[in-house]
Amino acid sequence: MVRYVYDFTEGGRNMADLLGGKGSNLAEMTRLGLPVPPGFTLTTEACRAFLETGSEPAGLWEEVSAHLSVLEASAGRSLGQPDDPLLLSVRSGAKFSMPGMMETILDIGLNDDSVLGLAMVSGSERFAWDSYRRLVQMFGSTVMGVDSSRFERSLALLKDQRDVQDDVHLTASDLAELVETYKNLIHLETGDHFPQSPTEQLRRAVLAVFDSWNGERARLYRRREHIADGLGTAVNVQRMVFGNLGADSGSGVAFTRDPATGLSGLYGDYLPDAQGEDVVAGIRNTVPLAELKRLDATSYDELCTHMRTLERHYRDLCDIEFTIERGTLWMLQTRVGKRTAEAAFVLAAALADEGLITPDEALARVSGEGLARLMFPRFDASATGTALAHGIPASPGAAVGTVVFDSAQAVRRAAAGEKVILVRQETTPDDLPGMIAAQAVLTSRGGKTSHAAVVARGMGKVCVCGAEELIVDTETRRFTAADGTVVEESTVVSVDGSTGAVYAGSVPLVDSEVIRYLEDGRGGDPQGMDVVDGVAQALARADTVRRLEVRANADTPQDAVRARRFGAQGIGLCRTEHMFLGERRKLVEQMILAGTDAERDRALADLLPLQRRDFVGILEAMDGLPVTIRLLDPPLHEFLPDHTELAVRIATAQARGEEPDAHDVELLSAVNHMHEENPMLGLRGVRLGLVVPGLVTMQVRAIGEAVTERLLAGGAPQAEIMVPLVGDVRELRLVRAEVQRVLAEISRAAGVVLDCPVGTMIELPRAALTAGRIAEEAEFFSFGTNDLTQTTWGFSRDDVEAEFFSAYLDKGVFSTSPFEALDREGVGRLVDIAVTEGRATRPDLKIGVCGEHGGDPDSVHFFHTAGLDYVSCSPFRVPVARLEAGRAALEETEGSDSR
Repeated sequence: MVRYVYDFTEGGRNMADLLGGKGSNLAEMTRLGLPVPPGFTLTTEACRAFLETGSEPAGLWEEVSAHLSVLEASAGRSLGQPDDPLLLSVRSGAKFSMPGMMETILDIGLNDDSVLGLAMVSGSERFAWDSYRRLVQMFGSTVMGVDSSRFERSLALLKDQRDVQDDVHLTASDLAELVETYKNLIHLETGDHFPQSPTEQLRRAVLAVFDSWNGERARLYRRREHIADGLGTAVNVQRMVFGNLGADSGSGVAFTRDPATGLSGLYGDYLPDAQGEDVVAGIRNTVPLAELKRLDATSYDELCTHMRTLERHYRDLCDIEFTIERGTLWMLQTRVGKRTAEAAFVLAAALADEGLITPDEALARVSGEGLARLMFPRFDASATGTALAHGIPASPGAAVGTVVFDSAQAVRRAAAGEKVILVRQETTPDDLPGMIAAQAVLTSRGGKTSHAAVVARGMGKVCVCGAEELIVDTETRRFTAADGTVVEESTVVSVDGSTGAVYAGSVPLVDSEVIRYLEDGRGGDPQGMDVVDGVAQALARADTVRRLEVRANADTPQDAVRARRFGAQGIGLCRTEHMFLGERRKLVEQMILAGTDAERDRALADLLPLQRRDFVGILEAMDGLPVTIRLLDPPLHEFLPDHTELAVRIATAQARGEEPDAHDVELLSAVNHMHEENPMLGLRGVRLGLVVPGLVTMQVRAIGEAVTERLLAGGAPQAEIMVPLVGDVRELRLVRAEVQRVLAEISRAAGVVLDCPVGTMIELPRAALTAGRIAEEAEFFSFGTNDLTQTTWGFSRDDVEAEFFSAYLDKGVFSTSPFEALDREGVGRLVDIAVTEGRATRPDLKIGVCGEHGGDPDSVHFFHTAGLDYVSCSPFRVPVARLEAGRAALEETEGSDSR
């Protein structure tokens, strides 16, 4: 028989699949002897069974009842007991943290009778009614489906009537009145009454938390964080402890190190006379954790001890929630803390230096995605001017955008291509779509552990919170700074998540310290050296352990030089068509319009020295490293003017009674002649080389002569010639014969040995499926995964991304675009076939990838597993690919999964 419920004393951190992250960590803290309120966990299996059938699995409630009886016996009182009630919290807890995305209900067990008993035993009538109104509000919105804003409006109206700013200034009678208002609201909205039975409250709360796994915001968050929909959530039922019992009580959130910077020290927020949700919601501004030492030195010292215990035990940054109930400290949660990219690198290096983790573990705890964020520009400090406001720097980075004041507006305007800054008093889980759409989040309330801060850090989104001097008015859609400056919606502002500053207008950007380090080996700002050191250590370790080489896609000597500085080990794709643009386009036009072989030969002869000069520069920049040069790939009509533009020019001239330009007429005729319904599958790639006389010869001669020039200059050029879009070995055989003929001719004339391997791009499913035959002629393969993805899926990327990709993502057809992360099941299968069959024919076959996937972190791991020799990507992504190639070699090493 399946077991669905586990006591906290029965689990451990290695049971997160079953007990969820929260439940497994509560069990681990219990096992460590930390002060954890007792409770039990309903498993993710129970949730999945409920979601599949729509009803609780057989035997579940019998198990819950048995564990509840044990909990009641240990407490010496029963759930909802009228004179001294045992109260419970019901919290979600999936395997991966989803802050605020699912539901929590506190104070289960209170009703019209037990609230009086709670007032009696606690000695605080106000506390009892405050707890009751929290239960009715949470239960009404979470379980009974009443819009939470209806409760908030009732609370705001009561505070206005009593002329108070905060909930804490409402009296017991005020709160009792509010409970009745809430209960009447529930009945009005649902036709049902708030349940007075404690067991009914518990049962319905548990099922509501299960159901919240499929709530809209939970699904959206999972898509954003790539969390599988089938995991389900556990539910934790725990004895309530109260931080809202007066000045000697309170709640807080703490980190063992700064989650924004990674620096050592205790960081967090504390709120006296408050429950935990008050801290996270940001509805009252917290005090720094250090203030707790003054308020309650004993609890502070005990908390510090527990935090050190947890960091040593987990060997990582820990995020901790705690409550102090009348001077007694209780630990309510711990997890591996979410952190910014900067903090991840600093923390990994620090923990390795301290000997808590190994260098390989340190590498596993950072990511290429995080490194890419650190390479983004930051604000130029010399051009910022006076700040409009300062808040808490919750998630670093620089963002510029127009101000919006609600989530829906942020989504709409971002979808139209506008960069927006979401400004709120505080965020709630319902703001998640807008937070995803915005460049940055700015709030006037909350601290480093508020909802806005935690979620933004997890997404790598710029965030400044707790900017108390701002008066945010979402009704009139404006905020007012301390100096009286009014910022209306649609005004451009700049948000610095590293310093907490907010500026009017668009502040100029400069290179980050990490980019400066990668460019010249040194950081520019001493304050940034911690993160630069962390990046340097991670890259050094990655270069030591990785098997995959990393090359760059580069078409100019300047790109090649930068790629080499960034650590590229060669060029995996040099696109020759980019050398035909600008002024050279006229020569290509002449070649296309040539009426005779002699005219075509003259045009090609004019192009030859220009191509040769380009190749010499790139080979010199990459001296001693391989340079893979792709022969011309795109259809020739792409080098001609636009059809509509030509037709309009000719029609305009005719309308004026003038003779159209003869060259325009000739070009339009050529464009019409070369028109293709689907150019991606038309006359391009190897087909061009076989159909257009002299084209391959000219390009190969330019390559051969450039190699010769570099050899005679004492260089060590390593040119490789790549034939694109091959679908059949006979195509490659014909082109290769011409390549070898031209190179042999140059070699004899110059008296040098030219060793230029000839290979092909695998861009078509047929090429992958016949790779064994193609390898008879190819000395290397390079997967062009952009076109291979298009031809495998039957997509035209330019059309489908705008037309229906968003719908496919929403409907779960894709978890991410196959053009961003490799489709392992389809395209990846073709890669595996081509690698296996190609090397069966030619064991020394060198294989790489030069599509955009070569710099995608997830795809790099696949290419490592598939046995490729190298990945190639844009110069900017070379450090990312280096890092991920190293991490791919350590797949069995435990990372820092803070999801």
